[in-house]
Amino acid sequence: MSEQELPPWLREQVSRLQQLQQNLQAIMMQKQQLEVETVETDRALEELKKAGPDDAVYKNAGSVLVKAKKEDVIKELEEKKELSNTRVMVLGKQEARVKENLKEVENKINEMIRGMQGGAPGPSAGAGPKPKAE
Repeated sequence: MSEQELPPWLREQVSRLQQLQQNLQAIMMQKQQLEVETVETDRALEELKKAGPDDAVYKNAGSVLVKAKKEDVIKELEEKKELSNTRVMVLGKQEARVKENLKEVENKINEMIRGMQGGAPGPSAGAGPKPKAE
């Protein structure tokens, strides 16, 4: 059965499923980028803490490096790490919600397909609008 042959109510659910899958993929990519950023920040903090009090410390300012106070850079990096961790938590909650919605839509689609295979004229009760009988 091609996508064109699918009833409109089933096509709608398949479209919703695809949209949820794309959302999940975007969330997971953002989360992964933040986790990589956090690891890099941790490494930078480790190196800064190894540096002596008289060692020169530089930080990025666009495409140039500028000299900065070690304590200020440590403080900035710790704030950045905290913000990243918070964002990872929020994305984790979004990910869980989208996965739950995905499961619900998959179950609804499977239910609709079983209904079609069982000879029912449309979706099962509560799964969407029923087509008009002719």
